[in-house]
Amino acid sequence: MADLRHLPWEIVSVRDLTASLSPRKQREDPAHVRMLAEMDRAFDPLLVHRPTMRVIDGMHRLRAAVLKGRSEIAVRFFDGSEADAFVLSVRLNVGHGLPLTLDERKEAAGRIIASHPHWSDRMVAESAGLSAKTVGVLRRRLGGQVQFSRVGRDGKSRPISSVEGRRSAAALLAANSEISLRELSRKTGLSLGTVRDVRERLDRGQDPIPDRLRAREGTGGGSRSETTPAQEAAPRTGVVSRAAQSRRPRVESRRRGEPRQPGCPAGEAVETASVLRKLARDPSLRATESGRLLLRMLLATEVGPAQWKEIAEAVPAHCMPLVRAVVLRRSEEWESLANMVRRGFPG
Repeated sequence: MADLRHLPWEIVSVRDLTASLSPRKQREDPAHVRMLAEMDRAFDPLLVHRPTMRVIDGMHRLRAAVLKGRSEIAVRFFDGSEADAFVLSVRLNVGHGLPLTLDERKEAAGRIIASHPHWSDRMVAESAGLSAKTVGVLRRRLGGQVQFSRVGRDGKSRPISSVEGRRSAAALLAANSEISLRELSRKTGLSLGTVRDVRERLDRGQDPIPDRLRAREGTGGGSRSETTPAQEAAPRTGVVSRAAQSRRPRVESRRRGEPRQPGCPAGEAVETASVLRKLARDPSLRATESGRLLLRMLLATEVGPAQWKEIAEAVPAHCMPLVRAVVLRRSEEWESLANMVRRGFPG
C-alpha cells in the first residue's frame, strides 16, 4: 500500500468518475458519508482505475465531496486490469475504513478465485481477509479449470502436487537429457533437491514418483505392501506383482484373440510407469523430434485414476459433449497408433 501512496495525484471532475469496484453489497453508508462531509480536513486522494474511471477506493469520500458541493477531487490512477483493480479494492477495504462483512469477503474471494485461478489459497486469503482453509473450501465448491501450479504470496509458482511437478520434470528430462537442474527447477517450480532426486531416480531406472507420494495422491486402490530400503532403491521391472498391479494404471498386454507378444507372459500386464522409464532412456527415441514428441505425449498422459476423476469432475456441463467427442477421437488415434506399431508401419 505504501507504493500506492507514492503515486502522483491529479485533480479530476467528479462527473468523470463512475461506479465503484468495491466488493460491498451496500455501496455507501449515508451516515458515514455525512460524517466525512462534516470534517474540515482535506480528503486523501481517491484511487481510480484509469481505463474505466471506476473508483477502486474512496467512494464514501467522493459522495462526501459531492455533498459539500465540490465539482473536483484529487485522485491517484491505477493502470492495471479491471480484475487486478478489484483485488486491490478488496485489499484496501479489508485493511481500512468500514469493515467488509464475512459474506462480502467470501463473495470477493470467489471473484478473485475466478479471475486469478493460479493464485494460491493463502494469497487469495490474504487479499480477502479470510483463512486459507476457507478459501480452499470455496475453491472446491466453485470448481472451475484444473490448475497444476499456483502462485504463492512470494510471487513464486509452485506445483499444487509434487507428483505433477515430478511428472513434468521427467517429461522435460526425456525431451532434453542435458537440461540443467536449475533450469528444470525454474520450469517445474520444484526445488533443486527434488529435481535432482527425479533425475537420479530416472538414471537408476526408478519411477520418478516415490510410492509414498502416489499413495498420498490417492492413486492406490489397496493397502501398500511393505518394502525395504533396498527394494525401494532397486530398479523396477516392466512386469509387476499382483499387489502393485492393483494400485497402478495398467495397459493390457494384448486384446482378446490377438497373438501374445514376446516378453509378456499370459495373464500379466505391462506396468506403464516402468515402461515409460525405459522408453525415456532409449537414445534412438530421444535422438529424433518425432521420438521426443512421442515421449512427451506419453509422459503427459501418465495420470492416475484419482486425477482422471478430478479432471472429469472439473469439466463444465456445457463443455461435456465437446470434451467427450475430442477424447473419443483421441482414443481412436491412439488405438490407430498402437495398431501401426504392432504391425510395423511401413516407412
